[in-house]
Amino acid sequence: MKIVFDESLYTGNELIDGEHKELIERVNKLVESCEKGTEKVAAVKTLDFLMDYTEFHFADEEKLQKEVGYDKLDQHHGKHEEFKKAVGELREMLEEEEGPSNAFVEAVNKNVSQWLVEHIQGWDKALADFIRAK
Repeated sequence: MKIVFDESLYTGNELIDGEHKELIERVNKLVESCEKGTEKVAAVKTLDFLMDYTEFHFADEEKLQKEVGYDKLDQHHGKHEEFKKAVGELREMLEEEEGPSNAFVEAVNKNVSQWLVEHIQGWDKALADFIRAK
């Protein structure tokens, strides 16, 4: 499932939106490379690259939350931790397989693509609204 950054994902915060665009691009590259039957090593590298950027983005987002005194920082952080755990589990799944299988691609779509869209539309938009209201 290719994610398209459209109005439904726009928070109005320049930093967050810019990083979301980059994160979405990396997720799309992972899905695309897996659907093309990429070798295991290439898929692992792409997944690791995605995880590195995710760490960077979540750190920026949580720093911003602290700076503005966001009242749901702990819950938001918990959602980020859930995502990191899911990506770690995908990495383990990929390690156990010969390469990205259909089941792996389905897991990426559910645990990465779908999660990211729902997280942005819910948690991140709420954060942006909180910042605008301050």
